[in-house]
Amino acid sequence: MKDNGRAQRTARQRAGSLYEEAAAKLSLLREVLRKHRGASRTALARAVCQEFGWRSANGAPRVRACRDVLVRLAERGAIRLPPPRSGGGQPRGVPESSGAVEPPLAEGPVAPRQVVVRPVEPGEVLAFRALLDRHHYLGDARLVGESVRHVAEVDGRWVALLAFAAAALKSRHREAWIGWDEATKVRRLHLVANNVRFLVLPGARVPHLASAVLARSTRRLSRDFEARYGHPVLVAETFVDVERFRGTCYLAANWTHLGLTRGMARRGRGYAAHGKKKAIFTLELEPQAREMLAAPMLPPGILRRLDMAKLPQFAVDVNRLPLEGEGGLLGELSRIPDPRARRGLRHRFEGVLAAAVMACLSGMQSYEAIAEWVSELPRDVCRRLGFYCWKPPSEPTIRRVLQSVDAEAVDCTVGAWLSRQIEGDAVSLDGKTLRGSHDGERLAVHLLAAVTHGTGVVVAQRDVEEKSNEIPGAAPLLADVDLAGKTITADAMHTQVDLADHLVEERGADYVFTVKGNQPTLLAQLEAVDWKSLPPSGHDTGPRARAGGATHDPADR
Repeated sequence: MKDNGRAQRTARQRAGSLYEEAAAKLSLLREVLRKHRGASRTALARAVCQEFGWRSANGAPRVRACRDVLVRLAERGAIRLPPPRSGGGQPRGVPESSGAVEPPLAEGPVAPRQVVVRPVEPGEVLAFRALLDRHHYLGDARLVGESVRHVAEVDGRWVALLAFAAAALKSRHREAWIGWDEATKVRRLHLVANNVRFLVLPGARVPHLASAVLARSTRRLSRDFEARYGHPVLVAETFVDVERFRGTCYLAANWTHLGLTRGMARRGRGYAAHGKKKAIFTLELEPQAREMLAAPMLPPGILRRLDMAKLPQFAVDVNRLPLEGEGGLLGELSRIPDPRARRGLRHRFEGVLAAAVMACLSGMQSYEAIAEWVSELPRDVCRRLGFYCWKPPSEPTIRRVLQSVDAEAVDCTVGAWLSRQIEGDAVSLDGKTLRGSHDGERLAVHLLAAVTHGTGVVVAQRDVEEKSNEIPGAAPLLADVDLAGKTITADAMHTQVDLADHLVEERGADYVFTVKGNQPTLLAQLEAVDWKSLPPSGHDTGPRARAGGATHDPADR
C-alpha cells in the first residue's frame, strides 16, 4: 500500500510539473504573439522560432513546422491567429507562361558512362518544374520539407530529373525494416529522404539509363543534403504505383522491395483511402544505415556530420559498450561515492555520471554539449539510467554532479573500464601541457596520458609533478590498464630499460620505442644492424624478441 501511495504521489507531482511547464510556455507564446500583433502567420512563426530556439540541424528556423503548430493551437482555442493572407499554397503545376527557359534535351543514342548527375541550380528550378509538369503523369511536385532536386545530363543536355523531399510520416513496412519504435522514428525521420519524382525525359536513347541515373543520384544524395541542410540522409525511399510500373529500375539499382501500402493518403489532419496500393522501395545510402537509425544513440560519425557540435576526430560508439550487468558502466561507477546531500535527490548518481561519460566518449566537450546529447536519450535508456520520471537531467544538474565528484576516481574507473572494452592492441604514451593552465607562480599543468591507437580515447592520465618529468610516471600511469597482449608506443623520452622490462616481464605487453641522439650508444648499435637481412619471418617469436621493437628514424638525429 505504501508503494502504491508513493507511486500515485509521484504521478501527481509529475502531472503538476508538466502542467506548470506547459502553462508557462503557452503564456510566453501568447506574449510573443501580442508583441507582433498585425504580422502575418509566417512572420509570427519566425518570431516564435527565434524566441524558443526552434531550429533545424543547419541552424535555420523551423518556420513551416512552427506555423503548423500555431494553426493547431488556434483550432483548439488556445491562441488567436490572424486570418491567412493568401487563398492557396504553391500551385501544383507550372503554367506555360511561367517564362522558364528550358535547357536542351539529349537526343539519339548516348553511352551510360557519359551521364552526369548534379543538383539543380536556383535559376533552373522553373525549367525543372515545367518539364515535370509536362512529361510526368503526376505533374509537378510540391516538395514538402527539406528537398533536393537532381538533373542527369550528357554534355549539358538533360536526360532525366529526380526530386527528393521529406520522408513519409508513416510506413509500417519501413518501420519494421529499420526496427523503429515511434519515439525513435520521430527523432530520426529527417535522416530519410523520399524520392517523390523520377522522370526520364523523352528523346535520349541510353541503355539502362534509369538504373544508372538512380545509382549516380543516390551516391551523392547524402552529401547534397549535408551541404544544404547540415545533416546527411542515411536511407532513401520511394513509392511506386504498381498499376503503372513494376519498379524494375529500382531493383536494378539495388533498392529493396519491402511490400505494398494499404492504399491510404494523408488528407489534412488524418488519412483517407484512395484505393491505389503502392510498392515501397528503400535503399541504404551508407553501410549499416539501418543499425545507426535504430540505435539508442547515434554513433560519433553521424553526430559529427549533424553539425550539432564541434566534435573531435576521436570518439567511441557507445552503443557497443555495456551499460548494465557484469562489467557494465553503471556497476563500475556505483563504486564512486555520491558527494551530493541526501535531501532532494531525483536522479540516480551513477546514472547521471554514466550519461556524462557516454556523452564525452561520443565527442561532447562542454557542459552545454553534454546536456544537449543527454536530452536526446530515448525513454528506455533514461529508465535504465535511473532518471527521475524517466526524464533526462538538466544542464545545471549535470554541471553540479561533475563539479562535485572526485575527478581522479572517475578518471581511473572509466579509464580501466575503457581499456577492457575498446578493441585494439596498441596504446600510446603521450605528454601534453595544458594551454592556459599557468596560474601565477604555479607552472602550467602537464599531463601524461595513455591513448588508444585508432580511436584516440584516453584510457588513463595523470599530472606530472613540477619537479619531475614523464619518465617515473609511465609505469604508475598504466597500473590499472589491461596491457596483456597489447603494444605500447612512446617517444624517445620513454626509451628506458626499466620501463621495457616492466612492460614485457610484469605486464605481458610489447613495446615500440623511438631512439634518437640522446642515446648515442643504442643509436649506433641500431645503425650498425643490417635490417634487410633480418626479415620479420626470421625473428624469434618469444616475448623478448617481440619486445625488441625499438625504432630508429634517421631524421630524428
